[in-house]
Amino acid sequence: MNKKILLSIPLMCLAGLVSCNDSNKKEDGNGTVVENHDKPKRKYDKAQDFTYTNWNLKDNDSVKKTFKQKFTAQELATIVALNRVDKNTFHTVDVLTIPDKFDDDFMAYSPFPFTVKSADKINKLVVFSYPIQAYGVYENGELVKWGPTSMGSKQHKTPEGLYFTNWKGEEVQSTFDDEWILRWNFNVQNEEGIGWHQYSLPGYPASHSCLRLLESDAKWLYDWADEWILADKENVEAKGTPVIVYGAYNFDGEKPWLQLAANNKANDIATETLDGLIKKYEQEILKEQENRAKVVANKPQKQKETKS
Repeated sequence: MNKKILLSIPLMCLAGLVSCNDSNKKEDGNGTVVENHDKPKRKYDKAQDFTYTNWNLKDNDSVKKTFKQKFTAQELATIVALNRVDKNTFHTVDVLTIPDKFDDDFMAYSPFPFTVKSADKINKLVVFSYPIQAYGVYENGELVKWGPTSMGSKQHKTPEGLYFTNWKGEEVQSTFDDEWILRWNFNVQNEEGIGWHQYSLPGYPASHSCLRLLESDAKWLYDWADEWILADKENVEAKGTPVIVYGAYNFDGEKPWLQLAANNKANDIATETLDGLIKKYEQEILKEQENRAKVVANKPQKQKETKS
């Protein structure tokens, strides 16, 4: 669990919002002005239809040796991410799912839909899926990144719901265990000390309610997401980036990613599933997004008035 930080703690860099110019706006059929958002540049317009094979490494030294020799560093990076492990823990896993074809773009393996139109008004959104232990990052309804995670264990489950990013720290000491150093930590629930950060991915949900990530992913999200904006030492003026945690993990069943060998769609998240989640939280997300935009827009004027 993340270290709890009081509102009085100074914050580091504050990420603002950039408004679209008039050239990115148009009228819909009802005369309402809406913003156009360019799609991100991607190698593919959807995830690729790969097939998979399961390698049984348990108690087989020759297979383990062949495994280490067979794949390049980039291929190994893909394998560990698909199996929700990291380079320091993959050797402890008995079975690994291996794609029959490797692609240099990890987005090609995404279980998340590339486009979710119901989220096109949401500037930034992170979705953590408990069932498949993976996260997806959306900008105006377009997937820009995805990756593996290790969420709360059976004893310390991560609560479902809507969160917003708060404060962040490059290295934070855990309050659960003083020896745990959480790198690229971004808090999403201040009272409970829940957040995402780099930490060991063992191939199953193992955290104390936090959202563990590969270090490269944690660093990327650390730079991408927005911190809260404080009105003073005690009050939040604007919330950060919305984060949705949903679903339940079958702790007694087969790991979902190992099912890809029999069904290469076993991990896929239906667009309808995300649509339902977004509809549930859309009103609150858009309200906080609008408030943040106003706060950011008024900041220069407030600073000018304070100085005068």
